[in-house]
Formats: sequence, structure tokens, C-alpha cells
Amino acid sequence: MAYYDLAVSGPPHIRSKEVVSTGMRDVLIALVPVVAVSLVYFRLDAVITFASCIVAAIVSEAVMRKIMGRELTLKDYSAIVTAVLLALCLPPALPWWYAAIGTIVAVAIMKELMGGLGVNIFNPALFGFAFLIICSRWLAGLNSALNSIAYRGSISGVTTATPLAWVKPEALSGPRPGYWSLFLANPGGAIGEVSVLALLVGAAYLLYRGHITWHIPFSIIATVFVLTAILGQNPLYAILAGGVMLGAFFMATDWVTSPSTNVGKIIFGIGIGVLIVVIRLYAAPLEGVAYAILIFNALTPLINRIVKKKWFGAVKA
Repeated sequence: MAYYDLAVSGPPHIRSKEVVSTGMRDVLIALVPVVAVSLVYFRLDAVITFASCIVAAIVSEAVMRKIMGRELTLKDYSAIVTAVLLALCLPPALPWWYAAIGTIVAVAIMKELMGGLGVNIFNPALFGFAFLIICSRWLAGLNSALNSIAYRGSISGVTTATPLAWVKPEALSGPRPGYWSLFLANPGGAIGEVSVLALLVGAAYLLYRGHITWHIPFSIIATVFVLTAILGQNPLYAILAGGVMLGAFFMATDWVTSPSTNVGKIIFGIGIGVLIVVIRLYAAPLEGVAYAILIFNALTPLINRIVKKKWFGAVKA
């Protein structure tokens, strides 16, 4: 047998024309349906919120990159994706400076200060959203101090009552939104909760392009459905109302903050689904999806360690 000197570079060895900007561009394309529906229903409010987030994201990334002496990466679209995702988490009547503050925290702190794209521990958009929720009382004081600026609502302001207000049976009286309304278009809650159908159209595109797999979304949705039914609540309403669909397909599937193996993704999704139901029914319905995903973002390294990926060509000793 002849032996040859071979120079082998480090993995991965599979070459592809896909780059970060391609993936981020596809995410933006997938978000077009829900953004379009939100613009139809919320009009100027949605325009202002999206614009505030996008401008804040671009400026934040450029400033942070300049301060840290790093090359500008605006062309990879990651900052814009973060901005759009955060905007979809917000109520349509939110004052523009709230949206800008949340985006600055998401991009400047969670994305850039943590080392840039691919290094962040938490989903930047959800981190910015959670910051706004936690600091809502302080921001309410800020809103009063800036009362000379046109007022467009509060941190919890919505066009109509959010559908999640009916998750707890004792919360509201009267008829809640119907399934068909929630599936097609319902102008209540956050901007990204306006249409489940629009979210599914975008999700189908991401699945087709291979940017996400079924493991995390299916695990989350199935867990929420089954556990809600076990606890005696309405399972179909639980998955249609609120941010389950947005979180399952567009937030939890973030490439950086989710597990790398299929088994790990299923564990990740089931855990998120359990937390969503627990938080919704026994704590704060409006923040269930965001907090559940962020908590399991922190657990992703542990899941990756427990469910190790088998190395190509490796054999047991």
C-alpha cells in the first residue's frame, strides 16, 4: 500500500455558494407576507415602527463597528433582519423612540458587543424585546418626560385587545376572536401576530430554501397544543393566538442560538413549548414565547454538549 503526504484543512469540507447574506436575504423575503399584511392593517403606525427599528439597527451596527475597529457588515443584512423581527414583536401603536431603544440594545449590545454575528448567546431581537418589557415602567417615565413629542401609545398599546388576553379564562368576558380571524388576519396584539397564514407562507419559503428544518417549529407547536389540551384549555386557540407561530418559525430557529443536532432541536423545541404554556397560564401571557425562547437560548450549549454530533468517520475506541 502506498502512502502519500496529504494536507487536509479543517472542517467543514463541503463547499457551497450560500453565504450569510443569502440566508439573511431569504429571511427578509420570508417576512414579506406578514409585513405586507401588517402594513394593510396598521398603516402609518407599522411604517413608523419598522422605519424606527431599521434606522436604529443600521446606525447602531455602523457606530459599534467603527468604535471597535471592525469592518462594516451592513451588507450581510443581519442588522436589518434583527430590526424587522423586533418590530414584529412590538405593538403597532408603540412610540418610535421605544422601538429605537429596543433595537439599539438588540444590535449594539447583544449582537455587536457580544462579538458580532455568530457569537451572540441570545436571539438579539427577542433580547431587545425583553429589555423593553422589563424596563417598561422606566420607559413610561421617559414617555412622560418627552410629552412634547407626538404620542403614539404605550408599551402595551394595541389596536384592539390582544387575543392572548383570553388565554386565561378569567381575564376577559365576552366573545374572543374566532379561529378563522386569527388564521387569516386579526388586528390585535403585536404587529407580527396579525396573520398566521402570512407567517406560514414565509415559513414554507424558509423550509423550501433549507434554512430551517421542521424539528424546532413542530416540537414547539405540538408541545403547546398537547400540553394546553392536557391542562383543560383550548389547544387550537393557544397556537393561533399570540406569537407561537412567529416564535416557532422565525425566532427559535435562529442558526446561532439553537442546537446543532436534530435530536437537540427537538429537545429544544419541546422545552420551549412547555415553558410557553406554563408562563402563559400561570404568569404573564404576553411574554411567554419571548421568555421561553431566551431561556432555552441560554441552555443551547448544554443541549449541544449532551446531544453530541457524531464526527464523520469516527469509530468507537
